Amino acid sequence: MSLNRRQFLVLSGLTGGFGVAVLMQRTFAESAIQRSPAPSQPPPPKASTPTQPANANVGQAIAPQGMFAPPRGDVRIAVISDLNSQYGSTDYEAEVDKAIALIPAWQPDLVLCGGDMVAGQSQSLSDGEVQAMWAAFDRHIGAPLRKAKLPYGFTVGNHDASAALSSGGTFLFQRDRNLAAAHWNNPKHNPGLQFVDRGKFPFYYTFQQNGIFYLVWDASSATIRADQLAWVEKSLASPAAQKAKLRIAIGHLPLYAVAVRRDRLGEILDQPDKLRSLLEKYRVHTYISGHHHAYFPGHRGKLELLHAGAIGAGPRRLLNSDRPPQKTLTIVDVKLGSASTTYTTYDMTTLQLVKHQDLPRIIVGPNGWVLRRDVQEADMTPEERSLI
Repeated sequence: MSLNRRQFLVLSGLTGGFGVAVLMQRTFAESAIQRSPAPSQPPPPKASTPTQPANANVGQAIAPQGMFAPPRGDVRIAVISDLNSQYGSTDYEAEVDKAIALIPAWQPDLVLCGGDMVAGQSQSLSDGEVQAMWAAFDRHIGAPLRKAKLPYGFTVGNHDASAALSSGGTFLFQRDRNLAAAHWNNPKHNPGLQFVDRGKFPFYYTFQQNGIFYLVWDASSATIRADQLAWVEKSLASPAAQKAKLRIAIGHLPLYAVAVRRDRLGEILDQPDKLRSLLEKYRVHTYISGHHHAYFPGHRGKLELLHAGAIGAGPRRLLNSDRPPQKTLTIVDVKLGSASTTYTTYDMTTLQLVKHQDLPRIIVGPNGWVLRRDVQEADMTPEERSLI
């Protein structure tokens, strides 16, 4: 799977030790960046219960006891990613179990996962071993979220159901894909989503909730096939998508690289600028991805890029950053009237906030660059501009 590594240039922002004083925590919950403002009107009811009024807790500071509590938006999303451990593992890291136990206390409307829920993608594993991993996933993650009545949206990762192709054009890991489909199409594992199109679920599909349209594509390999891209365009052009107050896309591989040992082709999506243009064309607000095991709140052009960190094994450093790797969970609060989002991200080992100002201002890689979401192109220094 490894390709020759290529060196990236990264200009770091402010540095500093991790550890957040209570009196400064509100500074660290990053200000929202507004994209494509929508007409001002009251937030819609929950999609799953059309007669239910808007959430009465909007604006209240809500979090697990003893942790920084951000003000709740009209919609709150808990974002996790890369939950797995070593190949074939049926156990999960302590931070995974901790995150799943704490998530209900943030009172999210939805949990989103950036993929790699199990540790497959190995031909040496038997069918029974892969099935055992999915059963373990359900014990540790699926069943607790269902018990908490929390809808679970996800994208498949390369270790769940890789879309890598053989030279003959067939899936190299067809067995993994078959078993993933069997797990998720079992009514016992209903993720609680209001599907718009589930024809290719769990590989690519759409759903809606609370005025937001979600598109999940199969980015479990570097290439998204032409037939899937045609479906993406049709889905985003649909009335359901365009009438929504916000559109969010989810896939495992990111458009641009942000982490060490993921800074090579094959670990990022092919033709990222073309894909970004497609999402921008239909006013997608945010693309959420995993795979790089490192949290980075970025943007490029008109598209927000939330690179979700791992809470499972193997967190990675950001490129050319001296910050130690962290296992992170991000709470996204959405204001529907202004079509804006606020991220509050926690280190799941220490339960402290991640200070965005300590992350690089810009990351430059072989196929493009990403700005930290609070840094605008107009604010780039001459030195930063020389890197792109």
